[in-house]
Order: sequence, then structure tokens, then C-alpha cells
Amino acid sequence: MSIRTLLVGHNESAPYHPLNAVQERLAEIWGDTFQVSPEVGTAALRKESIGAYDLVVSYTDSWKTPAAPEEIAGLLGYVAQGGGLLVLHNGMSLQAAPELAQLAGAYFTGHPPYAELEFQVTEEGAAHPLSSGLPGFTLDEEPYRYDIDPLAKVQVLLTYRHEGGEYPAAWVRPYGLGRVAVLAPGHHLPSFQHEEYSRWVRQAALWAAGKL
Repeated sequence: MSIRTLLVGHNESAPYHPLNAVQERLAEIWGDTFQVSPEVGTAALRKESIGAYDLVVSYTDSWKTPAAPEEIAGLLGYVAQGGGLLVLHNGMSLQAAPELAQLAGAYFTGHPPYAELEFQVTEEGAAHPLSSGLPGFTLDEEPYRYDIDPLAKVQVLLTYRHEGGEYPAAWVRPYGLGRVAVLAPGHHLPSFQHEEYSRWVRQAALWAAGKL
């Protein structure tokens, strides 16, 4: 099994999270099961390109400039027709296009300062194929906050505690015939070097690709 994986992000234009800082580690996490093709920018999301892949992973860092209309349409059609999408941390910047925020099932609203966070598996997470058997963990990370789309049929698998509240940190949703998974952690390389979180990243990719 070789899962053809398109990993999209930004480098020189990335204000906070360059793809080249993490792409090698992501390939290590996914291992030989995944054939990873890193691409700078979102041009590969167009219909004529995206169909070559079994999985798309977003680590984009372009919060103010949306993908081109042809790229938005390409990704929406790809997932609706059975493709898989995994959104990692700043990959939520796809929300610069409102249609892609709806695809992800939530809208990022900001975050308090970087902090040590305690992540715990939800009851839904304990029963879901993506996260069944995966542990909770503690990780230094940006406490991303989201407004979840009530129409998106989101299943929250992981939450974190911060400043007296509990917030979603991983979820999945159906979209047409396809699958979408979102993982909130991923601020920088040490996030992906964390042993327990690395297991979540691998499992989420397998699930989104339809292999779990």
C-alpha cells in the first residue's frame, strides 16, 4: 500500500509556519506507507492535478490571501467525490476562502499565548477508528480556538484544557463521499517530534485516506 499524499504549505511567504521546517518530520511519521509530495502554494489543488492523490494534507500559512477559485473548486470536488483531507494546525488558513472553512467544519478565531496544554480523548474519540486506543498527552502548543460549524456534523475526538475551559483539538467530519480530519497542534517541529502526538498525526492521515 502506498498512499499518494499531497502536502501543501508555504515557505518564504509563510508568516509563522513554513512547510520546510516540518515536512521531513511528517514524512518520517507517515513512513513508507505514504508517498509524500510537498508542494509550495496551492496550485496543485486544481482539478487537473489533485486527482492524482489519495490524500491532501494542508499545512498552508496564508491567512489573508485565499486560494484561487479553480483551487477552491478543485479541493471541494476532490473531497466530495471521495478524497481525504487532513488539516494540521495553521493548515486551517484555508479558511481565507469561506468555502474551505465550511469544508473544514470550523473557523479559527485566534489563540492565547503558547502554553503547556493537557489534551484528553473524548468519549466519541475513544470509540472512533481514528483515535481508538490513542492516548491523551501533554504538549507545549498554541491554544487554537475555533467556532465549530453546527451544520458540519463534526465529531470531536480530542480536547484540551486551558484557562478553566475545554476546547476542541481534533475532529472529523464527512463531506459528500469524502473524509475530513483536523488536528489543532502543529505550531513547529517539536510538536511533531512528540511521540504521542505523532501517533495522532499518522492515524489521522490513514483515516482521512480511507485506510482505517
